Amino acid sequence: MLESFCRAGLAAVLALGTLLPAASVHGQDDLDALAEELVRLRGEVESLNAELNSAQEQHRARMNSLAAQKGDLEATRRREDLRIRSLEEDLADNRARAEQAGIAGDALVPVAEAAIADLRAHIADGFPFKLDERLAALDEIANQLQSGSLAPPRVINRLWSFYEDELRLTRENALYSQIIPLDGERVLADVAKLGTVAMYFTTRDERVGQVVRVGDDWRFTELESREDRQRVEDLFDSLTKQIRTGYFELPNGTIQLEPGA
Repeated sequence: MLESFCRAGLAAVLALGTLLPAASVHGQDDLDALAEELVRLRGEVESLNAELNSAQEQHRARMNSLAAQKGDLEATRRREDLRIRSLEEDLADNRARAEQAGIAGDALVPVAEAAIADLRAHIADGFPFKLDERLAALDEIANQLQSGSLAPPRVINRLWSFYEDELRLTRENALYSQIIPLDGERVLADVAKLGTVAMYFTTRDERVGQVVRVGDDWRFTELESREDRQRVEDLFDSLTKQIRTGYFELPNGTIQLEPGA
């Protein structure tokens, strides 16, 4: 019986020996899994902490930016308040001056009306260059004077500029486009204006001519001579090339273009 008991004990020891290594292996696996989980959680904590720090930095930067913008807006508002007060003072001053000028300005109305009448007669009887446009510009000034939309002193200023433009036309040599009366029709033509001395034209259908004085009137006349037509075409070619000085033989004779004209 003792031998049987010993054999049973030995079998139990052997069985225990085989169980202990297996338990140790499972315990090690659990520890490794816990370690990996700890590492993962630690990584998440560090990542979240970095995101938190970044968000805090962005928040601080935004608050600083908003504070700076607020300061700039406050400074801008103060400047605008000063500018508005200055404009209000200027407006009140200008209103007072306008009231005073209005009394003196009324005396300029007949002066302006007389100047407009003189200019209208000068244009209607003068050189036939862009008559419709020049008269329309003068009519606009007259309407502004009559309606009161432009104060008399400013009307006088516009009339003075108009006079200067009329004087400039007397010494300007250049190419233009305008509607001209030709053979009972109104035709779009290119014109070469030499001050108020002479004017030549070419049409889209290749008619070439000049402006001639007939009594008190001006007339657009087509040139028949091939030599005269060629002379006019040479003039157009020179003006197109910005050649504005020299001597040109033209149908009305030899005309000298002054330098700088």
